[in-house]
Amino acid sequence: MNLASASVTVGTGPLLFSDVTAVARRDAPVVLATDALDGVAATRRIIDGLAQDVHPHYGISTGFGALATTFIESDRRAQLQASLVRSHAAGSGPEVEREVVRALMLLRLSTLMTGRTGVRPVVAETYAALLNAGITPVVHEYGSLGCSGDLAPLAHCALAVMGEGRVRDAAGTLMGGASALAAAGITPVVLAEKEGLALINGTDGMLGMLVLALADLSRLLTTADVAAAMSVEALLGTDAAYAADLQALRPQLGQAQSAANLRRLLAGSPLLASHAGPDDPTVQDAYSMRCAPQVHGAARDTMDHAASVASHELASAVDNPVVTLDGRVQSNGNFHGAPVGYVLDFLAIVAADVASMSERRTDRHLDASRNKGLPPFLAQEVGVDSGLMIAQYTAAGIVSELKRLAVPASVDSIPSSAMQEDHVSMGWAAARKLRHSIDGLGRVLAIEVMTAARSLDLRAPLVPGPAIGAVRDLVRTVADGPGHDRFLSPEIEAIVGLVATGAVRDAAERLTGPLA
Repeated sequence: MNLASASVTVGTGPLLFSDVTAVARRDAPVVLATDALDGVAATRRIIDGLAQDVHPHYGISTGFGALATTFIESDRRAQLQASLVRSHAAGSGPEVEREVVRALMLLRLSTLMTGRTGVRPVVAETYAALLNAGITPVVHEYGSLGCSGDLAPLAHCALAVMGEGRVRDAAGTLMGGASALAAAGITPVVLAEKEGLALINGTDGMLGMLVLALADLSRLLTTADVAAAMSVEALLGTDAAYAADLQALRPQLGQAQSAANLRRLLAGSPLLASHAGPDDPTVQDAYSMRCAPQVHGAARDTMDHAASVASHELASAVDNPVVTLDGRVQSNGNFHGAPVGYVLDFLAIVAADVASMSERRTDRHLDASRNKGLPPFLAQEVGVDSGLMIAQYTAAGIVSELKRLAVPASVDSIPSSAMQEDHVSMGWAAARKLRHSIDGLGRVLAIEVMTAARSLDLRAPLVPGPAIGAVRDLVRTVADGPGHDRFLSPEIEAIVGLVATGAVRDAAERLTGPLA
C-alpha cells in the first residue's frame, strides 16, 4: 500500500505529525474510530439535557463573546448557531493553501472526536466526509487574531459543513458549498446547540501550519549541513573544527548532530586532503563555515522545542466551553494561541539566521580575495561575464526579507469583541509569515548549492568527496556547469525544486547513510 492510500484513524488520542502531513499533503483518507464516536454521542446527551434547562448555559442557550449573558429561546438556537458561523466567516484576502486548510480541518476533527466538545456524531462524520471527498473550503489570509483560536478560518470550514460558502472540489474547481456536497453525496448539517461554537474555537490553523513547518524545516536543516559541507570543500576549508572531542566541550544536542553530519559529508574528500597537514594555511575558517554546527545545531534545538509544543497541542481538546470528563460544561481559556504563536515566531528567527549564514558562504565563493584562487564571481571570462554575481543579490534580498519576517507577531495584541477578547495571540499571523520564511530559506540554500557546485567544478582536477560529489552531480542534471553567462533564473528554480523535494539531502544520504 502506498503512502497516499494509507488511512489515518482519528479517535480520542492525539494524531501524529505524520498523520497531519499525510492528510494535508497526500490526501490520505480519514477513518473515525467507532469507540470515539460512541463517546461523542454520550457527551452529546449531556448537552441535550442542558439545552432543556431554564437556566442559561454559555454556548448552548446564550449568545457568544460579549453577548454571553443573553439568553436564547430554544426555537431560535439553530438560527443562533448558523448565524454564528456565517458572521464569523469574515476572512479577506488571498486563498490559503489547500494543505493548510486540510491540516486545519483534520485537527478540528480530532478535537471533535475527543468527546469534549458536545457535538453530535453526524458533525464529525460530515467533517470527515468533506476531507475524504477532497472538498476544500475557501479560507482567506486575513481574519484570525489567534484568540479565540482561529475563528474566521474555522468558520469558513464550518460553512462548508452546512453546505454554504465557497469551496474547491478535488479537481480544484471553485464552486458553492451546496453544489460540492451534493456532487459528493454529502448531506449538509443543520447545526444544533453548541455545535457552531465547537466548530470555530481552536488553534487548528496555526497548529496545522506549525506541524507542516516542522516537516519542512527538518529537511531544510539537513540540507543546510549539506550546503555548508559543499562550501567547505569548494573553498578549501578544514573539517578540523568539527571533531567530536571539540564539539563535546560544548554539549549542545543539535550542535553535535550537525557536526556529525558535516564529518560524514566531508569524509574521504580529496579536496580537503589536498591541503591538509602541517603546511595547511587554513588555521581558522570564517565563522560562516567554522561555526555552522553551532548555528545549525541551535536551529535544531529550537525546532525540537517547537515540536514538543506541537505534540502537546495535538494531544489537546481545545474548545470553549468544554464538556469535562465528569460532565461539567465549563468555560476556559485553552483556545488562546500563545504557546503555538511563540514557537512559530522562534522558527521564523531560525529560518532567517540559517539563511543568513548560507548567504555569507555564497558570497565568499564569489569574492576573489576570499575564495582561494577561484575567478571573481566564478565568471568564465572576467569582465565580459558576470558569473553568479546577481544570484548572490537574490539570496541577499531574500535574507533581508527573512529578517523582517523574523520580527515576532506574538508580541502584538489588539483588543476585540468589545474588550471581552482584550489580549490575543496573533498566532495565525505568526504561522503565515513562517511559511514565507521557510520558502525563502529553501531558496537561499538552493543558491548556495548552485554556487558551491560551480566552485567545485572549477577546482578540477581536484574532486570532492563521494557525498558532496553526488550532490554536485545531481545539480548538473538540472543546471549546466561553468561557462559563459546564461539565463540563470530557470536553473535557480530547478535547484530550488531539488531542495524542496529533499532530493539534495537524499543524494548525499545515499553515500553517507541517514543524516540527522
